[in-house]
This record gives sequence, C-alpha cells and structure tokens, in this order.
Amino acid sequence: MTPIKNVLIVGGGTAGWLTAGFLARTLGSAGHGSVAITVVESSDIGIIGVGEGTFPSIRGTLSALGIDEATFVRECSATFKQGIQFVDWVRAPGAPGKSEYFHPFSQPSQRPGGPELLPYWLLGMAGRDAAFAEAATMQKRVADARHGPKRLNDGDYLGQMNYAYHFDAGKFASLLARHAKSLGVQHRIATVERVTLDASGAIAAVVTAELGTLQADLYVDCTGFRAELIGKALGVPFHSIKDSLFVDRALAMQVPYATADAPIASYTISTAHEAGWTWDIGLQQRRGVGYVYSSQHTDDTRAEEVLRAYIGPASADLTPRALKLDLGYREVHWIKNCVAVGLSGGFIEPLEASGIGLIETAAYLLAFLFPADGNTEPVARHFNHFMRQRYERVVDFVKMHYCLTQRTDHAFWRDNTDPASLSSTLKEQLSMWRCRPPHRLDFLTDLEMYPPSSWQYVLYGMEFKTDLSHARAAYPRMDDARKEFAMIQTIGQRAVADLPTHRALVDRMCAR
Repeated sequence: MTPIKNVLIVGGGTAGWLTAGFLARTLGSAGHGSVAITVVESSDIGIIGVGEGTFPSIRGTLSALGIDEATFVRECSATFKQGIQFVDWVRAPGAPGKSEYFHPFSQPSQRPGGPELLPYWLLGMAGRDAAFAEAATMQKRVADARHGPKRLNDGDYLGQMNYAYHFDAGKFASLLARHAKSLGVQHRIATVERVTLDASGAIAAVVTAELGTLQADLYVDCTGFRAELIGKALGVPFHSIKDSLFVDRALAMQVPYATADAPIASYTISTAHEAGWTWDIGLQQRRGVGYVYSSQHTDDTRAEEVLRAYIGPASADLTPRALKLDLGYREVHWIKNCVAVGLSGGFIEPLEASGIGLIETAAYLLAFLFPADGNTEPVARHFNHFMRQRYERVVDFVKMHYCLTQRTDHAFWRDNTDPASLSSTLKEQLSMWRCRPPHRLDFLTDLEMYPPSSWQYVLYGMEFKTDLSHARAAYPRMDDARKEFAMIQTIGQRAVADLPTHRALVDRMCAR
C-alpha cells in the first residue's frame, strides 16, 4: 500500500473548499510529513448555490476552520437563523385551525432536576392552544420579534439561543477558498476533460484542457451534479428518491429590501403552495426567495405565477433562475481512491438545509478517518455505511413534514400522504409514536443530522397525535411542569428585551 501524500479535490464551491480547508486544518498541508492538498476548478463552471441556509453544526465547522465569526458575517452577507417557520403545511390556506408552526434550534427547556416537558405538554399542562415549540422554548418569541440569538458582547459562535446562518453562497465559497489557501492548499484553474483509470479500476489521473495530466493518491469529487469522477468515470449508480420526495424543480429570485434598514427575519420562512413550497431567506441587503416544486404536479409557467404571487410587486422586474433538482444519493460515496463530497454524492431538497450539513459530515469523516497508510478499503466501508445511513435518516425527516399534512386541496399533498411513499423505518417510528413521544433511544445520534428535539418540533407542529392517557400516572409532577411552562413565558419576555434586534446585531458584527 502506498501512503497518501497527495489529495486532489476536483471542483471548488462550498463542497470543494470546505473539504480542502478542513483537511488542511486537520492533517496539515504545508510542512514536513503533511499531506499536499490541491483544488482544481474550472473558471467556466459556476456555483449552483441552491440553498443559503445552514444547520447549527456550521458554527462548529467554522470555528474548527479558524474563521472568526465577524469576518464570516461581514464577508458573506450573513445573517442569523434561529429555525424555520412553516406556513400552510398542516392545512390549506383559510382552513380552520393554526396556519403555521415553528422549528426552533434551541432544545426544549429542562432545568436540572426539572421534569421533561414534552410528556406534560402532551397531557395539556401548557394549556390547550400552546404549540410545543412555543411552550418549551423561548426562541420563537425572540425570533418573531426579529431579535438576534446573541448579545453584542457574546464571544464567537456563542449565544443565548442556538443558531445557524443564512448567507450568500458565492461569497461563502470565496471566503472558504481564501482561507484554505492561507492554510497551504494549492489552487489550480483548469477544466477536467476526462478521467483515466488504471488496471484495477481506480483513478489513474484526471486530464485537463489547460494543465494536462494531474495525478494524486486520493481524489475527491466535488464536481456537483455532474459527478465527473464518481459517476461518469467510475460508474457508481445514483439512488433516486423521487418516489418519496417529489420536488424536482426550483425557481429562485433575489429580492431587494424596500429600505436599507428594513428588519431582517431571523428564521427561514417556508410556505406551502399547491405543488411545493417557497423559501424566504433574509440576508443583509436582500431576500433570497424561491419556489421548490414537483414537475409531476404543475408546470413551469404556473410555478412562476405562484412565485411572483408570493413575492408581490417586487418581483415585477426580476427574472427567476431555473434549477433542475436531481434528488437522491449514491449508496457508495467512497470507491477505491475516489471520495464524493457534496452534490456529486447526493442531494436532498433544501427544506431543512441538509446540503451543507452533509458536506460538513463528509469532510469531517474524511479528515478524522483519513487512511494515511493508503489502506482505504476498511475506511471506505465505514464511510459508506455512515453516509448512506445519514442520507436515509435525512430523507425520513424531510418526508415527515409532508406525510403528516391534512391538506387534500391538491394532488401533490394527497400523494405525499400515500403510505407507499414512506420508508419502512418512518412508518415504524410513526406507529410507535402514537402511544409515546419520540425518545433519544429512537435515534443513533452519530448517524442523525437532526437531534430528537427537531423531530419532536416538526412532529407536533404538524399536529401528530400521541395519546398518553394510559400513562398519566407515570407523570406525577403536573404542578412542577405548569410552573416550568409559565417560567419559560416570563423569561421569554426578558430575553426579547435583553437581546438586540437582528439587524443591529448584524450591523455591529460587520463594523468590527
């Protein structure tokens, strides 16, 4: 076995440069005994940038890379994301009942020695109309007030509320590239024309138009949906999930604010429509708005009408960017001397911002399982098992948003409730949760992108029914629970007063 001394990452963008930076930071890329890391990317291929949202794991990644928070916020037009507001997902617009629910990033409150609040919420101790996310955390109150998740003097990546970010995807890739190069990563501009294989079927070299033949000990495919290495050259099949998640198109617009000091929403707004949903993301100077939809349930003309109707008059002079989404993943992400990271390995629709989170996971695994001695086979098996199961769990989590809807107004929503479109795992979990709430033992934590609390917020936000009447005697701390719920509401009012407005927080960080 030949030790791995040279890594060639084919493709830039978020996937390529985040992987390069993480490898360089973890393995070293300039010095005795370190691994040489090179990114080769074409000047002719742009960044797709479908999503501009992240999950809270991104804070740990940025910190591990050594990027300070103020630099990130300033250079990437970043804002703070405290969760996702779901509008019209449970029932059709105008139907009786609540029209929205919230998926916050903060965990349900539980003081040391205090009762776990979810069972008591199910038993009605928070009041009949209180949604779980509002009863068990103060984050929705803070986000609804358009305040930020941290105080002005809080340290990097620390805050009173758990949070992620919204940002400009192109600017983010540029920041990652500059930072990776400062860590010793080499950058080559060239377009890969073909990939050659050796007698064993491994990659022997990539051949470029500008630089000729480039060789390495390990190749990382970050070529996006094209999957030039893992797909075209090595023939690893793509597992489609279109029978479970139906959306396969998107139209996106960049919508300017009416005024420069307009308030910025501190969460993604996801609004359900007749054949999909819109994302609405507030950046510093604009909103990113897009409609994700199923071409089986609508056409492109109608989709543009829906998007423009959602945005209103501000869309009049804007031209939407059209995207085709190939939902699915490769069950093998690492084969021989090639590893797929990012869209080349798979893509799940952007509903819960899984895209960058899956890049983080792959980069983390590659760095910390790195087979320096060249013995890639056992590492590849472990990597593939981990990534496949993580993709499966994300698909189940996203599907849960759809399959619990009460909407019957359009075929898209009716089809999403068809049991045939659910995995056996999700069916079993929903069956168990009819008589008890989700528990941490339902989840293999290392394989999950979303913690148990996220499943709980969405499950009960979608008005899933769990009957605990048979177990009422197991929860004797009714008075304690009522006091906890009341305390959360009181502290929530104080938190709004204590935390700055979202725009003020962003402006202050940009001025550092």
